[in-house]
Amino acid sequence: MSELVTQEKANPVKSFIAGGFGGMCNVITGHPLDTIKVRLQTMPLAAPGQSPRYKGVIDCAVKTFRQEGLRGFYRGISAPLVGVTPIYAVDFAVYAAGKRLFQTDDHIRLTYPQIFAAGAFAGVCSALVTVPTDRIKVLLQTQTVGGGPLLYNGTLDTAVKLYRQGGFRSLFKGTCACILRDSPTGFYFVTYEFLQDLARRKSKTGQISTTSTILAGGTSGIVFWTLAVPFDVLKSRLQSAPEGTYKHGIRSVFRDLMATEGPTALFRGVLPILLRAFPATAAVFFGVELANDLLN
Repeated sequence: MSELVTQEKANPVKSFIAGGFGGMCNVITGHPLDTIKVRLQTMPLAAPGQSPRYKGVIDCAVKTFRQEGLRGFYRGISAPLVGVTPIYAVDFAVYAAGKRLFQTDDHIRLTYPQIFAAGAFAGVCSALVTVPTDRIKVLLQTQTVGGGPLLYNGTLDTAVKLYRQGGFRSLFKGTCACILRDSPTGFYFVTYEFLQDLARRKSKTGQISTTSTILAGGTSGIVFWTLAVPFDVLKSRLQSAPEGTYKHGIRSVFRDLMATEGPTALFRGVLPILLRAFPATAAVFFGVELANDLLN
């Protein structure tokens, strides 16, 4: 495929700033459903004869609101908000740098395989930045589910306690799982660029619009999370488990999940993930395009 994807030479510095702003838009938009997703993914298996802690998305949302109020949906949001600028900034900056490697001048035509390669590399790099904030977020989102005493009191307290427990290794628990979860990032960027290219062709001015950005961004999020859900379940289980639960990391989580709950457990929480994917990812690209316009 040699269709035109972009003509302007990628600027990593501008993409770094725009990516950080887009990431903030993502967190504010998608965190409530992310909290529901994590709670569904990490709830224990119900004992024989007992009902599960949550019967589904609506039940989880209702119980969270009754027990914790609106604040419960935003539990742990400070961790991704604090970390979101470097995470998304790195993602879009590395993506721009990857595209730049293929662009020898301002009018080079990028193929979709080149876009995929740049996006996949960006996904690996951003995953490495994501791990500590993701670990803190998951612990804060799940700690009140069991009804026991609070172990962590906010983002900073969680980070300090994790470091005291196991140093940087504890903070970066789930690194391989995060990389696997973010591995479909190439498809994420290819979908967005392809749909925006179609929008340019159909537009009388040859420019993208707010509508096309929202539709292309939201669709790219659906594509990404459809592929990433099983890895995200494994990651959430691993990062929320007490130390020593899974001796071999994500492999132990997978074996335990298959033995106790079966393959369907890999798609637990898929509904809130996909419900969140469209608006949250649309918010990312809307923020990125808006920031790029302001920077221009």
